[in-house]
Amino acid sequence: MDRRSTPFSGRIAHVSLKGQIDAPLTEGEAAQVLVPLVDLLTRPGGARERQLLLGAKITVIDRDQGHAYLMTARDGYCGWVPEGAVGEGPAPTHWVHTPATHVYSGPKVQTAERSTLSLGAQVCVTGQTGTWAETPMGFVPVCHLRPVGDWAADPVAVAESLLGTPYLWGGNSRAGLDCSGLVQIALHAAGKDCPGDSDQQMVLGHELATDDPLQRGDLIFWDGHVAMVVDNDRLIHANGHAMSVAHEETDAAINRIAASGGGSVTARRRL
Repeated sequence: MDRRSTPFSGRIAHVSLKGQIDAPLTEGEAAQVLVPLVDLLTRPGGARERQLLLGAKITVIDRDQGHAYLMTARDGYCGWVPEGAVGEGPAPTHWVHTPATHVYSGPKVQTAERSTLSLGAQVCVTGQTGTWAETPMGFVPVCHLRPVGDWAADPVAVAESLLGTPYLWGGNSRAGLDCSGLVQIALHAAGKDCPGDSDQQMVLGHELATDDPLQRGDLIFWDGHVAMVVDNDRLIHANGHAMSVAHEETDAAINRIAASGGGSVTARRRL
């Protein structure tokens, strides 16, 4: 079983594993992420595998050492987060559609910022004062929000809005992204489901033949890496070569990755 997608903490399993594992079972507790950004860890206090954004729906399966073991509702990814990062909260009504925004203490740009939210974070808007949306955390510019369900039309344009974002292994936010994090945040912003890691993303869409011309939005895979096609000549990816989200000529990227020991293209898929 793949630990990333198997909701078993090592002590307690989700009821979806009934008959597959010898462990106590639970339906878990429905909850959501209550902080702007949190690392999803391999174990309590362990290494980051992915990150979760404010408002993400999750199921808490176990608690241990001040951490909660959870399964995400959107992609089924499992892992540990500090226990205080999740709990009950108001249902999100809007999502951040700009690369990032601040939460302010009042409905004025001169007031102190309380936190920063990344593209994809979800908030509950409880009111509006002029051009400011009021949330339980504070005030957010209305122009940085869209209602949940009002998704972006072009995931590639979303990815391009994140150009220059620093590379971060396991990153899922404007503060830092890796290759699969960029693909996931872009597709989620377009209302499309997407797994968390590049090997899992290879099931998306359908396989292209070797001689099929690439088009905008196609995905190109290597062993442990993924990029999005921008046009006939370019792709966009978060990569350790540029240490950021960057455009690169497609042929140049393929040749560079091969020359650096990263291998050849393993798959090309169309969503």
